[in-house]
Amino acid sequence: MGIIDSDTHVDETDATWEWIEESLQAFRPRPDAPEKQDPSRPPTRYWVIDGHRQPRLHRDDQRTHTTVETRELIDPMARVRHMDELGTEVQVLYPTTFLVGVTESSEVEGTVKRSYNRWIADRCQQTGGRLRWICLPPLSDIPKAIEEIRFAKANGACGVFKKGDREAGHWVGEEYFFPIYEECQRLDLPVCFHIGAGTPDFTSSREFEHVRFLRQGLTPINAFSSLVRFGIPTKFPEVRWGFIEVGCSWVPYLVYNILRAQGRGRGDGRDGAHQYLEPLDVVRLNNFYMTCQIDEDLPYILKYTGEDHLLVGSDYTHADLAQELHFPKLLQDRADRGEIPQSFVQKILYDNPRTFYGL
Repeated sequence: MGIIDSDTHVDETDATWEWIEESLQAFRPRPDAPEKQDPSRPPTRYWVIDGHRQPRLHRDDQRTHTTVETRELIDPMARVRHMDELGTEVQVLYPTTFLVGVTESSEVEGTVKRSYNRWIADRCQQTGGRLRWICLPPLSDIPKAIEEIRFAKANGACGVFKKGDREAGHWVGEEYFFPIYEECQRLDLPVCFHIGAGTPDFTSSREFEHVRFLRQGLTPINAFSSLVRFGIPTKFPEVRWGFIEVGCSWVPYLVYNILRAQGRGRGDGRDGAHQYLEPLDVVRLNNFYMTCQIDEDLPYILKYTGEDHLLVGSDYTHADLAQELHFPKLLQDRADRGEIPQSFVQKILYDNPRTFYGL
């Protein structure tokens, strides 16, 4: 059975910015670090983008089970060889630095995202389709964003990155983003709401820790609710919408509230939004897909998602709560114990991500 890893990452490196034009070098992110480091802790380092420090995490080979060559795509084929060891056919790559907005300047955003897209396209092209990537559109400039999406489609991308909160001064359901959704529909590219934030956070790291879940963890869930609320999937019926690295235990809660609101004659969407007859309709009719964690209450969740709309990923390179490098075995173990249908294993490991990402 082929295995598609639906959520992996790359760590940006100095080479990521090599596609910035000479006239725009003032916008190039530069590495930075405190003069004094605590020898008992991993080194602290940053990217400075548009005058603001952005975290550039130090990765430990042992904790991440990766190397700098595979994390930063210094050697793309080394990553492919590691995929062979893991039994993975395809990895889908999301960014790291850009999980949170990095600038309020449209010109800076367009410059750094354009360079990222060309860097990752170049690296992935060397792997013969084994590494596929998610486009970063500079959404503060819609014409430039569409230009980047078209470049991405022509160069191996399999999705478009979107934040579920306020991004470029607009929310998910606003008409501002309709040209992006329309282009994704035309090019058969899914819209991917990964955990993160569209609004830059320039507060201190201590303050940010108090609101991390609110500002990053809940944003894909907000996108799910907004898309339904404003009937966006009915306007773009061919678009597939993904909610990535946020688990899926929240799906029954949102579906319950959507159905309850509809039953009371409220919250049933606008402009011809879907009418839902049963819980499975909310995910199915809207072309919604979401990644899950293997140890979630999948038998219960499947009542709301069905077998055809769940994905799974390893969170490769990151060593946080979402990391599941051996998800195929863990999933098969659950099926062997009779906790989930055997048919679900093939679907979540290959069929569903192949459909969602258009592979």
